Amino acid sequence: MNAKPAFDRRELTGPFDIIGDVHGCADELEMLLGMLGHEVAWADGEATVTPAKGRTVVFVGDLTDRGPRTPDVLRIVMALAERGAALCVEGNHDNKFLRWLNGANVKTSHGLQASVDQMAGEDPAFHARVRKLLAGLPPYLWLDGGKLVVAHAGLKEDMIGREGGKVRSFALYGDTTGETDGYGSPVRLNWALEYRGESAIVYGHVAAPDVQAVNNTWCIDTGCCFGGALTALQWPEKKIVSTPATKVWFEGSRPLADKTR
Repeated sequence: MNAKPAFDRRELTGPFDIIGDVHGCADELEMLLGMLGHEVAWADGEATVTPAKGRTVVFVGDLTDRGPRTPDVLRIVMALAERGAALCVEGNHDNKFLRWLNGANVKTSHGLQASVDQMAGEDPAFHARVRKLLAGLPPYLWLDGGKLVVAHAGLKEDMIGREGGKVRSFALYGDTTGETDGYGSPVRLNWALEYRGESAIVYGHVAAPDVQAVNNTWCIDTGCCFGGALTALQWPEKKIVSTPATKVWFEGSRPLADKTR
């Protein structure tokens, strides 16, 4: 009998706290988790997280880069995951960071250099733990009896329940034309405008000042690393919980208000 795909976790019914792109902003992650009822404590440089009773945290990916504490973000995520209280999908930044960890020759642009510098102070055992975490991330998660999909950059209706290169590429990078705009960023197509699926899609990837809710989809990347906020969507309540960034951690190529979908 064929094994069930890693993305298919429809047996998990939540409730879930779905958290947008963290990008190394551990201070804000600790604050947001506290607001959601998950308690973070530190001892000897390691995180212990006591999760809110009955709730599971789901990260939309892009744990790494740009912010000041990528290793600590990873420690928090691993602490939750080891307790069975967190899931995470792969983001494009996580993918590139993993390739760097594995020795690939990648450009350290778009905030990767911050992660590289921060990981220089970590021992080989921690590097190995992080490689294991990131290598095991699925491209998307299918949850709650099929009612909910979490993918870093989104997913088209006809891709739900499928896997393969095109599905994974869309989940990590979204829908692009192959062109770049005046800021040097990919020209993106707003796939959510055409979405008509019954499964709700919660995703991140493209930062905006506020949550973008369109056609049963929610983009919850509110640009914490750019000085915006770190945001969670509670499911099935569909409640938005957010904490403002403590400062601008990364100067993007354009203002956050222009980072629309």
